Amino acid sequence: MPAQQAPAAGDDKPPASLWERLARPAPAPRTTLTPHRIAEAAVAVADAEGLDAVTMRRLAAELGVAPMAAYRYVSGKDELIELMVDSVYGRLPLDAPAEGWRETMRALAVHLRAMHLAHPWTVRAATPFALSPHQLAVPEHAFTALADHGLDADTTMAVFRTVTGYVHGSVSTEIALEALRRERGWSDGDQIRAGLAPRMSWLMATGRYPGYERYLHEATRKDDPDWQFETGLDCVLDGIATHFAL
Repeated sequence: MPAQQAPAAGDDKPPASLWERLARPAPAPRTTLTPHRIAEAAVAVADAEGLDAVTMRRLAAELGVAPMAAYRYVSGKDELIELMVDSVYGRLPLDAPAEGWRETMRALAVHLRAMHLAHPWTVRAATPFALSPHQLAVPEHAFTALADHGLDADTTMAVFRTVTGYVHGSVSTEIALEALRRERGWSDGDQIRAGLAPRMSWLMATGRYPGYERYLHEATRKDDPDWQFETGLDCVLDGIATHFAL
């Protein structure tokens, strides 16, 4: 299958997307290389070493193929990342049964967080506008759960983006903290707090942050990200339910 070609002069038809090309009948295979194998190999590299480690040459080495072989399916790294993201989204358990819109949205949020934590590079690579089959299955799953509740199309999208925006913001903080911990060689929450103590102590001594100082002294769930995430998620869902009387 040829990679995406530039349109001929005078041809106003936009070039076919990756997904349109992959949906076409494939020619007789000359190798065992497939889009699935390409995605799996690239995801493994990104999980182990980060997104910047993924290159077309590195991918060819991991697959044991000629450097140009993957170009039969993707035109370059941008499309490769698109294929990777779609592959990871395809692992979300969207078929798991759930009763009611709230339970569906809650389960979706929990699964999205788990996906991002397992593949931290997806926070950077998976944009809301990178349209792919498995990414679009996520809002479709949410829209189906929210149907028949009296919400118009714009409001339905706003509810979906509110929940997924919470997930993205929360998990981005978790991933950034984990990156800082690894960078500084800190093993746990106590070492993180000890490492940040000089700066924090000076700031608290100014007396300008009494609310935060209370948190530092009284909080007991500083190292419980699951509780923090799910408590915030319940606040978001409670707000949606109350605002729209769902």
